[in-house]
Amino acid sequence: MIKKYCLTVTMTLAALVLTTTDACAQPWDLSGLPVYSPKEKVSGTIRVHGNNGQETVMKYWAEGFRRYQPEVQFEVKLLSTALALPALCSGVADIGLMGREIWPMELLAVQRVFKNPPVTIEVSTCTFDKPFKTYPLVIFVHKDNPLSRITMEQLDGIFGSLRSGGWDEAKINWMTENGRGADKNIRTWGQMGLTGEWKDKTIQPYGFDFTRNGLSTYFAERVFHGGDKWNEALIELSMGKKADGSMFSPQEQSMEALGKDRYGIAYNGMQYRTSLVKPLALAWTEAGPYVEATKASVQDRSYPFIRSMWLHAIRENGKALEPRVREFIRYILSREGQEAVVREGDYLPLTEAVVRKQLRIIE
Repeated sequence: MIKKYCLTVTMTLAALVLTTTDACAQPWDLSGLPVYSPKEKVSGTIRVHGNNGQETVMKYWAEGFRRYQPEVQFEVKLLSTALALPALCSGVADIGLMGREIWPMELLAVQRVFKNPPVTIEVSTCTFDKPFKTYPLVIFVHKDNPLSRITMEQLDGIFGSLRSGGWDEAKINWMTENGRGADKNIRTWGQMGLTGEWKDKTIQPYGFDFTRNGLSTYFAERVFHGGDKWNEALIELSMGKKADGSMFSPQEQSMEALGKDRYGIAYNGMQYRTSLVKPLALAWTEAGPYVEATKASVQDRSYPFIRSMWLHAIRENGKALEPRVREFIRYILSREGQEAVVREGDYLPLTEAVVRKQLRIIE
C-alpha cells in the first residue's frame, strides 16, 4: 500500500513537472488552431528544397506528419532560399521553402514555366532576434535623437524618392497609384517635427546593397508600395572585412555607423542593437497605434514590419494541389505543425487568423 502511494505521488509530481516545463516552453496560445485530421490517406515521396535555416523545423514537420501518414517519405535538400524556386521550375522539388519574400524575377520564372504563379503559403512567422535567420525590421536612430516613433509613410519620405508607381501585393501588376511626388520627400529632421539644433539637420539614411540583400527588397516592398526609388543620399552597406581579416556584416556596419552619426537613421534587426542607438515605435499612419518591436508584437503581428517564412508549391492550370503536398501543408498549418515551430525555438508560430487565411488558399 505504501509503495503504491509513493508511486502515485512520484507519478503525480512527474506529471506536474512535465506540465510546468511544457507551459514554460509554450508561451503562445495555439488552442484556436485546427487539430490535424487527415482528409485522405496519401503516399509517395515529397521532395523539399530551399532554406537551410528551416532544417530543424522541417525535420519536426516530417516526423510529425509521418505519424499520421506513414506511407509518405521525404527527400529534403535545404541548402539555400535561392534554390527553392529553381528546384520547383526544374521539376526536382514538390515544395520550395524560403526564408524571405519571393522576388519579382523569381515569380516571373515560375510563371514562364507553369503559366501560373506558385501557391504561396506562410508557414511560420520570422524569428525575433536570432542571427542568420529571418527577422523583423526595426527602425533605429542615434540615442541622442529626440524622436521616439515613426510611421511607414514617414519612412517612405525619408528612405524613398519620387516614383511613378509600384507593384501590387502579388508582384504581378504595375500600379501607378503606388507612386508619389517629390513633395513627399523628407530630408531634414525639422520635417519630422524636431526643433532646436535638429531642425535644419539633414537626415542620413543607412541601408543595404540592392543586389543580394533581401532586406532592401523587403523594405522597398513594404514601404515604397512595390516601388524601387531610393533617397539619393542613402549609404548602402555590404559584406566587408575588419582590419584583422574577420568578416564585417552590413548589419554590424550599419549600427557602428549610426552610433557615430547623430543625424542618421537605419533599418536593421534587434539583435544588432548597440548602446549608441535606439529603436523607434512604428505605426502604419499617424493615427496609430504605435507599436514597439517585441517578441509578442511580432508573433501577434501587431508590429508592422514582421516577416514570414514561406512555402511554395505548384498548382498547374488551376488544378488542385497534389494530394500528399496538400495534406502536408494542412499539417504544417495545424496546431501540431505550429507546435513544431515552437519546439524549434527560433521561429514564431502563426496566429489563428493567418492560419485560416492560408488554409483557404489550398482548399
